[in-house]
Order: sequence, then structure tokens, then C-alpha cells
Amino acid sequence: MGALDEPLTKLVGDRTAKVLADSLKLRTVGDLLHHYPRRYVERGQLTSLDELEIDEHVTVLARIEKVTLIPFRGRKGDRLEVVVTDGRSRLSLVFFNQGWRQKELKSGAQGLFAGKVGVFNRSRQLVSPDYQLLDEEAGSDAARQFAGRLIPVYGASAQMPSWKLSICIETALTKHLGDVGEPLPAELRERHGLIPLPEALELIHRPRGQADRELAQSRLRWDEAFVLQVALAQRRAAESALPAVPRRARVGGLLDAFDARLPFTLTEGQQKVSAEIAADLASEHPMHRLLQGEVGSGKTLVALRAMLAVVDADGQAVLLAPTEVLAQQHHRSIVEMMGDLAEGGMLGGSDLGTRVVLLTGSMGVPARRQALLDMACGDAGIAIGTHALIEDKVQFQDLGLVVVDEQHRFGVEQRDALRAKGEQPPHLLVMTATPIPRTVAMTVFGDLETSVLDQLPAGRSPISTHVVPALEKPNFLTRAWERVREEVAKGHQAYVVCPRIGDEEPAAEPKKKRKAAEEDLEDVADAGAGSDERRPPLSVVETAGKLVEGPLQGLRVEILHGRLAPEAKDEVMRRFTAGEVDVLVATTVIEVGVNVPNSTAMVIMDADRFGVSQLHQLRGRVGRGSAAGLCLLVSDMPAGSAARARLDAVAGTLDGFELSRIDLEQRREGDVLGQAQSGVKSSLKVLSVLADEEVILTARTEATRLVAEDRELAAHPELRTALESLLDEDRAAYMEKG
Repeated sequence: MGALDEPLTKLVGDRTAKVLADSLKLRTVGDLLHHYPRRYVERGQLTSLDELEIDEHVTVLARIEKVTLIPFRGRKGDRLEVVVTDGRSRLSLVFFNQGWRQKELKSGAQGLFAGKVGVFNRSRQLVSPDYQLLDEEAGSDAARQFAGRLIPVYGASAQMPSWKLSICIETALTKHLGDVGEPLPAELRERHGLIPLPEALELIHRPRGQADRELAQSRLRWDEAFVLQVALAQRRAAESALPAVPRRARVGGLLDAFDARLPFTLTEGQQKVSAEIAADLASEHPMHRLLQGEVGSGKTLVALRAMLAVVDADGQAVLLAPTEVLAQQHHRSIVEMMGDLAEGGMLGGSDLGTRVVLLTGSMGVPARRQALLDMACGDAGIAIGTHALIEDKVQFQDLGLVVVDEQHRFGVEQRDALRAKGEQPPHLLVMTATPIPRTVAMTVFGDLETSVLDQLPAGRSPISTHVVPALEKPNFLTRAWERVREEVAKGHQAYVVCPRIGDEEPAAEPKKKRKAAEEDLEDVADAGAGSDERRPPLSVVETAGKLVEGPLQGLRVEILHGRLAPEAKDEVMRRFTAGEVDVLVATTVIEVGVNVPNSTAMVIMDADRFGVSQLHQLRGRVGRGSAAGLCLLVSDMPAGSAARARLDAVAGTLDGFELSRIDLEQRREGDVLGQAQSGVKSSLKVLSVLADEEVILTARTEATRLVAEDRELAAHPELRTALESLLDEDRAAYMEKG
């Protein structure tokens, strides 16, 4: 075990090591050295207090403006209120029964104050915060330590404020900086002008000025980009070495018959992507391709043509969807597009046809048994379903292609279990309707070849989007419901989307796991609903009831959400598709895949509680026919707030790629290999997958070259060690299973 792998107990003692492990997941010397500052402050440069977020653990540099000791009324004890300022805004510090702190917390003093931001009487405050005064006359260790240089502010916790963490890191630097290895090859560092890693770690934690910080970050960005790209290059190399059965469509076969019946011409984009997929399918190595595209760009049609080509080549194809509603929709639309070509071997079916079966967790026993039999004997060339397809009892005669729709809804293990049902690795096509910036695709999906559909089919109508400020202008909301009635009067239909179902069980009861996890589309990130000044999110059940009795009285209104019985969900969607329902009040279960061309209007309630990309997906459910689409984003949030800015961005553009960048920026990127793929701790601390495109592109090129020369990294032991550190057990499982 190297010195950087030593547990922190040897460095900082048992008690501090336990706090570091429990609150910050820092367990080794290496973890500590790679826990970089979140930001830096200069002496005299006060923190902007109006940017603090509720419930966030913060460390701020501020000046004490006022100190007041307030005795409790009618009982013993007191409350010490300390008001600190950045010159514009103020923040209250509250200490209970600690009046003695008046002696050191004096007006005019500057200090670092750390705690969790809360709200009381509509004002932000820190209750019993940790603090470290920085005035020289106070004799502060922190003041002397940070004199004359930038003050690092670390991601910290209530038990471990930033300055205490800084002391631990200083100890690690002093004792172990010489033990730091060098993962980047010397010629690569020289080519790109990068400083050695030990020097970078010292400068990131002990910068004398901004130039030191930038020099260190430049090197550390390269480490993160290069090591990740090496891992992905190894994955691509391993994939390209696997055998697969080539699947070529035959002339005059099922695919040709299907194409001959299409009532429209494929877009240039669909033709180009179809050609890329056809070339992959004809290869002796498994296809590993990501198909991403705008809402309504025709990804399903492209995927269906790939499945038909595989059936032509005597193989079977499977389409895995994240929800029953989406699986049923896919089955219904594919059978409709294929006509008698989907009735192979059946009375009235085409001689060129095959069977298209559906398998979900809630199907009745007879239908389920027949679907399993059709797949096992090969009569079903195409199977469509949910997680039920992954069960052990599901067998295929010759699985040649796996299509995964909305792949980020699935765990790696689920995708791998389905691919394992082929005698040889089947080809894999991953689809997402969420546009992904180029550099994100190279990091999140760096082991996949990427195809993009950014051209909408002819006949699609534009969608106009407007923000409805319900509190500021209640008459706008009234007008929104009038617009819905007008669309229905024209013979069209509408959606109303709410964040919550509304028939939740009492909080005291344990939440049941959703059956087969098939309705996880309804997990909505509630943007700030936990604060004491926001009402609960609007629900489908309550909203539908009010609409029926109020502004939409007389219209045919139905509800749809994941907790309905499967038969009920299917019946509601069937009736809505058939035009027997005017307004569908639903959760985000309709977010992807639902295709009802007659739907022209959508009202999204509490729109600020949804993410940018999610709003873009939702509005893609309208404007799918010849009539123009209308999307109304209803919100109580005030103008000028961050939430309203998000909504204005959605209303301002239909470009999903631009919105995906905005969404990623606002979500602070997260971890492209961890949270996005395997749910483990963040690996990207300095690298920005949006801002550092040049670094990622160059690192990918360098990594591909290195792996081609030395796939096992035999000549680069330090790089191999860094790779092993990145790919802990969870990450290694992801990379292996792909």
C-alpha cells in the first residue's frame, strides 16, 4: 500500500479521521490531497451574501456589523444575534445561551463563518456557526496562516468547517507531497506545457495568487480528462475485439417491404444515421452506438429500421423502454406502422412479416406465456417491453440487437443482463431524446459512437412557449384555461402536467418500491420545495378535480399517473389517442415517447419545479401533427428569480442542445462518470465538461493513441494506478458492463 493510500487515522487521529470519513467521504491521504478548494477569497474581499442558497453548508468571509444580546422573556437564557455584512447584504448569526461570545465577536472584526443557511422571519441566518476571526490583533492562527495569500474555501460540513479542513490538508502536504506519483507521461506533459503533479497539488492548496491557482488547475484538468479518456479508450478497444454476428438486411426482405409502404420520405438525417447503423450491424464486432436527437426527430423510426434489418438476417431485436406507458406506446405505434408485416405466421399476415410482442410486468398470465413462447422459439422477431424483459425466464432464439430507449433511466446491470441473453454479444443501440452537448457525450458516453438527429420530419408544426406568472398576473392563468378550451373547440386535445400525483400514502408509512421501477419518470426534482415559504407542489388528483368543477367544466378530463393499475393506464392512453378524452391531466409519465398528433396544447403547472431538459421533453408531446403547438409554463416564482430565468430560457428557444447546456450549467454538471452512470462519488472536481472542450478533445486523442500502443499500460505504472483509483469497484463494473 502506497503512502497516499494510508488511512487518515495515522495523519490526523481517530476522531478527526472519523469526521472526515463520515461527513466528506475522505478516507485516505490521497483523498485529502485531492479535495480541492471550491473557491478562494482574498483578505478584505468579502463573500457576496445574497448568493447564498438555503440549506447549503457555507463558509463566508464577512465583517461583523452589529452584536446584540437578547434575554428570553419569562425564562432563563438569552440569544446572541450577530449581524455580518458584505457591504450590501446582511446575514444573521444566532447563538443560544452563549453570551460570553460578545467578548470576541466585536463590531468591525472580519472572520470566516461556517454553518448551514436557514431562514427565520424571511431572513437568512446561520445558527451556532463555527467561526475563525482573521484580525491580526486577535492572535488568530488562521489570520497568520492566510496572511499575504489567497484563502482556500473547501467543500466542508457542519462537523468539519473549511479552516479545520485546511489544517488537515496542510499536514498532508507537509508530510506526503513527496510521495505523490506522476500519472501523465513525460512527453505528454512536455507537449502541453503541464507542471508536475506534486507542484500542482501544492499550488492548488497554497496559491500565492491567481496565477498559481490557474497553473495548478490547468494541470489537474488534464489529469481528470486524460485518465477518464484512457478508461474509455480501453473500453472501446475491448468492445472492438469482441465477436458479433453480422446482420445485413436482405434485398427484397422485410426492411425493403416496410420502406416501400412508408407514406413519406426519410429526412437526410434519418438516411445518414440509418446508413451508419447499417454499416455497424454488418460488422463482425458489436455495434455500440448512441443515437440522440431532438424531440420528434424520428429516432423510433430509425431504430425500427435497424430492428427490421436484424430480423432480415434471421436474428431478433428487443426494445427496452423505462415505463409501461412508453412500452405500450412503442408497441402500438410500431404495430401500426408495420401493418400486416407485424403479423408474421398469423392469419392475414404478410409472408415477409414477423411478430411484434409486448412484455411488461403487469401482463396477464396467458398473454405473458404466449409472448415468452414467441420470443424463445423465434416467431417474434421484435420484442418490446420494460424491465420484465430482463428476467431470467425470458429467452431468445437468436438475439441480435438490443435497443435501449432513454438509457439513463436504466442501471448498468439491467442493460448488461439483457445483452447477456445473446449467444454472442448482440449489437447495441442506445437512444436518448435529451440532446447532449458534444463534450458531455465524449465523457458520459465516451465508449459509444454517436449519431445525432437534429432535423425534424416534414409536416411538424412549430411550438410556441410562454411563461404564465400566476401570482403576478392571475388573469394570465385564466387566459391559459381559455386557450385550452379554444383548442378543444377546434377538435384538438390538451395535456395538463403536474409535479405530484396527489394520492400519496401517509408519511408515516414506508414507501413501497415502485413495481419493477417502471414509473421512475415521475421522480421530479423539486426545486426548493423544502423551504418554509413554499407550498407543496400541485398534484394531478387535486388539479383535475378543480379543473372539472371550474375553468374546464364540461370537457372530458381524465388523469394519468404511474400509480394507476396498468390496465387503467393503457385504457386512458387508448381513449386519449382515439380522441375520446379532451384533456389529460398527468405526471411526467408522458414525458417521452407518447405520440398523439391531435394534441396541440400543454399547460405545465409549477413549471419551475422541473428541470430545463425535462420541460423541453414535455413540450415535445404537442405540435406533433399539422396544427401548431402551444406550451404554457405556469409558475408562482417572481420575475428576476433563478427559477423564472430557467423558464424564460425554455420559452426563448426550441433548440434542445442549447437548453441542455443551460440545464447542465445550472445543475453544476455533477459527475459524468459517477452520478450519471454508477451513483458513486464525483470524480470531476476541476474539469468542466462544458467549458473545457479543447482539453477533453485533446485528451481523447492522446488517450486513444496511448492505448493503441500499450492497451494494458505496462509502460505506465503510475497511470495504471491512477486509473485503478478512478475505477473503484462500482466504476469498474460500469466500464466492464458498458
